[in-house]
Amino acid sequence: MEKRILGKSGLEVSALGLGCMGLSFGYGKAVEDQEAIKLIRAAFEQGVTFFDTAEVYGPFTNEELVGKAVEPFRNQVVIATKFGFKLENGKSIGVDSRPSTIKAVAEASLKRLKTEVIDLFYQHRVDPNVPIEEVAGVVKELIQAGKVKHFGLSEAGVQNIRRAHAVQPVAALQSEYSLWWREPEAEILPTLEELGIGFVPFSPLGKGFLTGKIDENTTFDKTDFRNTVPRFSEENRKANQALVELLGTIATEKNATPAQIALAWLLAQKPWTVPIPGTTKIHRLAENLGSVNITLQANDLNKINQALSQIEVQGNRYSEQAAKMIDR
Repeated sequence: MEKRILGKSGLEVSALGLGCMGLSFGYGKAVEDQEAIKLIRAAFEQGVTFFDTAEVYGPFTNEELVGKAVEPFRNQVVIATKFGFKLENGKSIGVDSRPSTIKAVAEASLKRLKTEVIDLFYQHRVDPNVPIEEVAGVVKELIQAGKVKHFGLSEAGVQNIRRAHAVQPVAALQSEYSLWWREPEAEILPTLEELGIGFVPFSPLGKGFLTGKIDENTTFDKTDFRNTVPRFSEENRKANQALVELLGTIATEKNATPAQIALAWLLAQKPWTVPIPGTTKIHRLAENLGSVNITLQANDLNKINQALSQIEVQGNRYSEQAAKMIDR
């Protein structure tokens, strides 16, 4: 598979990574360990060298799963994990990026991941109670101690990106970005380009919506967090079908699937962008990875942009409570 370098960090990864969260958490019932390990190893066999996890996924079980799955080829892959949530009785109850917490999470994550070093350590959400310079300083210490290789931020705003980067170079920003959430184009992408920071879009398939497999009649498992997302209300799913129909039209022309067009569009945006679609199914994994072989020409991209300008996506991307944790 094609490789990409995240900004000026020198961190080289496959053009598409694998978001591992959904194997353990968030989208309904967790996948059986053996099945999940099989999927992660299948991704590696098909060229994926970038695996994304976090202590809060589970919590803890997803890191353990990734650690087990990549153990045979650990030195050939990049593992990204995250700190920054306060956990109590197996639930996240807010943000916590105090220096002592960051250090404790690093030690615990190293054990769960069965590794001596974390390749990319993201602050999962900005903590308004801890200056970002302090956070960057602690990660810098972990890098100097050989426990972490690169520092990342997730869902951080422009000012905090700049302030953190001045203390410890930020290798990558992970934030939501897709055909149905293009807000990063306004300020985030120009800032990343200026500073030489890579971009890792999560939910590149709109939490599954852009695959064309979800409509207003779809029902989700009671533990699926999409039940709390306004954009996934029955009414909004119906209204947002126009976007899926557009993808379907382009997919037919390109002999591809809507998911592949959505991912190819992201890959065409910037050479330092590495989307991390997740899946629980091996055939969907193969489908997603097939997007790397689809080239969208300038006229294709213009056509998509023009059509998108006529479509207004309905519904917020987060519940009111979750939205409070997004840095501006």
